[in-house]
Amino acid sequence: MEGDQARDESSARGSRWPDRGPSADADPVLSGTAPLSAFTEAEVAYLSGQRLGRLATVGPNGQPHVVPVGFRYNAEHDTIDIGGHDFAKRKKFRDVRADPRVAFVVDDLATVTPWRPRGIEVRGSAEVLASGGQAFGRGYDPEIFRIRPRRIVSWGIEPTRRAVTVPR
Repeated sequence: MEGDQARDESSARGSRWPDRGPSADADPVLSGTAPLSAFTEAEVAYLSGQRLGRLATVGPNGQPHVVPVGFRYNAEHDTIDIGGHDFAKRKKFRDVRADPRVAFVVDDLATVTPWRPRGIEVRGSAEVLASGGQAFGRGYDPEIFRIRPRRIVSWGIEPTRRAVTVPR
């Protein structure tokens, strides 16, 4: 018993969380390294059930440009990934290369009677990536945008409207 206790104490001494035992470093929640999502569980579920959204970019003359786009919620990076066919040839691609500020909206009607719209708006910066589009399916260009949320507004998804600024 004394040998086991000494070994446990020795292992725990090397841990960042000695009061939680030697396995605390292996557990991302206990170690404090688990990524926290900027989105609520309900928002992630809503986004995961949708395939089409609208992306607004800023053109070279400052004029907004809004287009429907395919997307997916990327849980690994807590981002919205956007891709498409001939993606790198489109105006939205050129716009984001020049100015990464974007807004993205997904919305629909939960019911018509009673009228119950729901949706989510994500504002942030779009990073242009040279690969990742293959995850969308056959025929998609490899290039994608990865939107890192700075502001999230949702309605009709949670019991109350939610608006949050995401810390950098």
